[in-house]
Amino acid sequence: MSESLHLFENTEYAGVSLEVAKSAIIMTHGRGDNADKMKSLVQELIIPDHTAIVYPIATNNTWYPKGFMEDWSENQPWLDSALENLAIIIRHLNEKGISNDKIFLLGFSQGACLNLEYASRNAQKYAGIAILSGGLIGPYIENSNYSGDFEGTEIFIGCSNIDHHIPEKRLHESEEMVAPMGAKVEKRVYPGMDHIICEDEIQKVNEMLKSI
Repeated sequence: MSESLHLFENTEYAGVSLEVAKSAIIMTHGRGDNADKMKSLVQELIIPDHTAIVYPIATNNTWYPKGFMEDWSENQPWLDSALENLAIIIRHLNEKGISNDKIFLLGFSQGACLNLEYASRNAQKYAGIAILSGGLIGPYIENSNYSGDFEGTEIFIGCSNIDHHIPEKRLHESEEMVAPMGAKVEKRVYPGMDHIICEDEIQKVNEMLKSI
């Protein structure tokens, strides 16, 4: 892989070490961040004692260069590299004895889109998935990109109805894609909210984290 693309070696860790962790939360940052926002968010989350915290880090602070609803080709090879980076991280966790049903995926904005896209292309039982201001990637929902069974995984989708990055329509389209794949989806649309993570979303995530 080119050095200009995303590197597994850039991943940062906190919480319990992988050698003793029984579960993990992967916190994927948005465009223009280096995980600082995710590290701040952790201070407001109730992370179970046995949980490792994993921060994927994008090269140049961006997972893919264009908007998430541009044609897939416009975001290559960055998008494939970002998806592969998540795959490598999850395999690494699996090798440390943390199965996918003990892995919680949380992302904001570009990171939320990336997490949902990865999980839906590789649907299986996860500890939970929190999509904060995000949706499936592409100019339209390409059903053939997605396969597997979420086996009752809870997926929370939260976003503003006027978010200038995430059209409300894509929230509904994403739910319509993943719900028939066995996901238990809860979607909350917040009227007039900025492109932020709100207190209600934090409370919801904390409720979900109790499951791991």
